[in-house]
Amino acid sequence: MNWISIILFIIVVGGVSVYAYVRSKRVNTDNTDGFFMGGRSLTGFTVASTIIMTNLSTEQIVSQNGQSYSVGMEVMAWEVTAAVAVVLLAWVFLPKYLRYGVTTISEFLEMRYDGFTKKLVSILFIITYVLSFLPVVLYSGSLVFNKMFHVSDYLGVSNNTAVIIISSVIGIIGIIYLFVGGLSLSAFSDTLYGIALIIGGLAITILGLGHLGNGNFLHGFDHIVQHTPEKLNGWGAVDSSVVPWPTLFFGMFFNNLFFWCGNQMIVQKALAAKNLKESQKGAIYLSLFKVFGPIFTVIPGVIAFNMFGSHISTSDNAFPKLLSTVLPDWAYGLFGAVIFGAILSSFVGSLNSTSTLFTLDFYKPLVGRKASDKHVAIVGHIATVLIGAIVVIIAPLISLFPSGLYAVVQQFNGIYSMPLLVLILVGFFAKRTSKLGAKVALITHIVLYGALTYFLPHVHYLYFFSVLFFVDLIIIMIFNKLKPSDHFDLKANYAKVDMTPWKYRYIAGAIVLLLVVLSYVIFSPIGLAK
Repeated sequence: MNWISIILFIIVVGGVSVYAYVRSKRVNTDNTDGFFMGGRSLTGFTVASTIIMTNLSTEQIVSQNGQSYSVGMEVMAWEVTAAVAVVLLAWVFLPKYLRYGVTTISEFLEMRYDGFTKKLVSILFIITYVLSFLPVVLYSGSLVFNKMFHVSDYLGVSNNTAVIIISSVIGIIGIIYLFVGGLSLSAFSDTLYGIALIIGGLAITILGLGHLGNGNFLHGFDHIVQHTPEKLNGWGAVDSSVVPWPTLFFGMFFNNLFFWCGNQMIVQKALAAKNLKESQKGAIYLSLFKVFGPIFTVIPGVIAFNMFGSHISTSDNAFPKLLSTVLPDWAYGLFGAVIFGAILSSFVGSLNSTSTLFTLDFYKPLVGRKASDKHVAIVGHIATVLIGAIVVIIAPLISLFPSGLYAVVQQFNGIYSMPLLVLILVGFFAKRTSKLGAKVALITHIVLYGALTYFLPHVHYLYFFSVLFFVDLIIIMIFNKLKPSDHFDLKANYAKVDMTPWKYRYIAGAIVLLLVVLSYVIFSPIGLAK
């Protein structure tokens, strides 16, 4: 980056931070609702933006484009099919969560099962976030940032040192963000970063197509259709290592339901909306984003293949090389600020959820039962700093395990994702549940998942999800019938916000589902992939 880019970078990051701070001052963070839930004041657009930025890390943008460089549009499944789950979040999950007035997913599980299930799930969430997701976001994001913008060259240090510096700076800024303004400050900054990411991502794709088409982006798209139609097939082979097409209807669908409807760091942002109407709006806006997300998370990889052929050393270099080819020098600072914001937002979003789980699911019930709400909020502030500091220390250690650790942590969610999803769904619709059944399902799943992973290492884990979801469901239903523990009033209302639903939720959701189907028709052998 030249000096103009550096100045633009500082102006954008600083401006977003000031704007978010001013907006967040309207929310009192001296209580738990204010600190952890943004005072339950978020609007639909803010909800969508903060979830997008929590989910969309720099590493994800680079790796998905790297995969599409190698295999083509089948990678779009991670984005497009997620829209189906997010629509169901708006239609089914949010009305249930908000009606029961819960702040954490595990709190709902305690309501329907018992305290043991609540604590076990909270521990699994915290372990996942602290030991895998948060450090990986910091380290891999910083690695990509350095690769894109050559920070090591500018500072005159080694790549490893540059990555440690970048991850430490982002980590410290993220901790300060949450300590000062809680969820609301990060949510308001995510709104601006989200808009910038969409504009910047579209710009890269348009510039790439224009470069490929000698100044005309339509000619560039036609070049892809004519020369590499196989790259435009969104349906992966049965034995694909990315997304086998049969798993779209089972394993991928269940995985999406867990991530978008049962994952604390995602759902918490939707629960922070001012009412059910805004929460559902946010989910629908988010689902629209997921449908069109491949425009800058997948298609640039296909463009890179058409521009550079197979001459790129590793697929993860495809997006950075495309960036350096099509982006003007002066724009590096602007796009660098957007990428910096993506790393920061993912880190802050999951750190907020981690401190929420620790404070509300462990400290408050075990230590602070008689503590005031203000005292619990103070503990949340302290927990944020301590957990954040631990993650900043752990992040550089990932470099010691460059090949194995990331793959391991990505599959770690499979240990509990399917039984957790089943427990939530059964808790929504079954009047009677079984405490024992919940424990048996969790333990059985862990054993079976471990055995399948060990004995069938070459089978895609989404196939395992396709089977284990139904096994977990059968176990739960059997124990609900034979060993029920309680009788719950499914119509109970403990809502903390107005529960009037958005009247266009079904129409808007149906349009999104239609767009998902159209996407798979367009990117198929009967569409563009002829």
